[in-house]
Amino acid sequence: MPTRHTFLHALLATALLFAATACHHLPRPPDTRSTGEPSTAQPPTLVLLSLDGFRADYLQRGVSPNLQRLADEGVRAQWMTPSYPALTFPNHYSLVTGLRPDHHGVVHNTMRDEALGRFRVADTQAKSDGRWWGGTPIWVGAESVGLPSAVIFWPGGEAAINGVRPTRWLPWDDTIPPAARVDLALQWLDAPAPTRPRLVALYFETLDRAGHDHGPDSPEVDAAIAELDAAIGRLRAGLAARGLLEHTNLVVVSDHGMATVRNAIETEGMVDAADAALVSDGQSIGFAPLPGRAAAAESRLLGRHEHYECWRKQDLPPRWQYGTHDRVPPIVCQMDEGWDAVPRQKLQQRTPRAVTGSHGFDPASPRMRALFVARGPSIRRGAVLPPIDNVDVYPLLARLLGIDPSPNDGDAAALLPALREAAAEH
Repeated sequence: MPTRHTFLHALLATALLFAATACHHLPRPPDTRSTGEPSTAQPPTLVLLSLDGFRADYLQRGVSPNLQRLADEGVRAQWMTPSYPALTFPNHYSLVTGLRPDHHGVVHNTMRDEALGRFRVADTQAKSDGRWWGGTPIWVGAESVGLPSAVIFWPGGEAAINGVRPTRWLPWDDTIPPAARVDLALQWLDAPAPTRPRLVALYFETLDRAGHDHGPDSPEVDAAIAELDAAIGRLRAGLAARGLLEHTNLVVVSDHGMATVRNAIETEGMVDAADAALVSDGQSIGFAPLPGRAAAAESRLLGRHEHYECWRKQDLPPRWQYGTHDRVPPIVCQMDEGWDAVPRQKLQQRTPRAVTGSHGFDPASPRMRALFVARGPSIRRGAVLPPIDNVDVYPLLARLLGIDPSPNDGDAAALLPALREAAAEH
């Protein structure tokens, strides 16, 4: 029997689908229902945007004037280094928990757990199971002190984590275009102050898809950047129309960059299937030796190969801070930049292209560098900050919300220079 919660979300989903259909005919953001400037007694709202696959140097391409304006009016980091592995789900969850994947447990886009089974990003049931998601994401921290939150498609937002979900959330639906997601966020911000979300987190995947399909230097990637930039402009205009722009801290991030890929190998050629099972493929590849076959699997895999290198999980490079969690496979192989490793069947199903794009390579690579931009009443104006790690974002988010951060791996001092109050103290 449907619950009231399910019914409300069905209504929201219907409204969003209508907005998705209608948004192509709207030249500007929808009219506001705000009755004027918000009360200054209300702390600023925090809006967190993720542009999946936005490489740090994309900002210099000249096709994102709205994002550039936010950076000019606020702060940006020279770049942000992703956590290992430089993949979507692990890094999105690191951004909102401040924990490395090895500590929050989302160690890959595809993983196995002895008790929970297999996790894939396309598996709705797994994604909505809070047992996969360790730590305390920023929306759970907000909800636990009575601050309403809203999450649109951010990885982890569909799960009850520590028994808590955002006040408002939607199940994943990649048919909803960026403009419609913005419109829904603005609709939620039309709520009266006591129930208005203090935190809104929005996720956009279209740029990442373009990068994978066409490579980072393609016109399709530039077009995807422009589409997301238009959504940012739409959000800004909608906030301004509601009198909320100068009462909202905007933080724009990405999870990783994108590198050109021209070559791929078959995972079947890396080790005999009788010796080890494939756990994850792509750029960070995991193998689990079969019972009694560990020596044979290690003999074939460990060490340097022509286009990749493999380690026992406990011997991975220390700078990656990876390999202690039970979900990390016993053997991890890292592809050289520009190379993929995928099962033969998946490789045969790929559309032939001379150039594609991917991530998941060494986080130290300039092509893996991610974006950090912030603008708002709590943020300095016109500052360019040194490079940061993505786990440093969470302490800033907690500070902007005025909540105590949960235990995390971030450096709280790294983004203090982004704050007006910190600048005033010096």
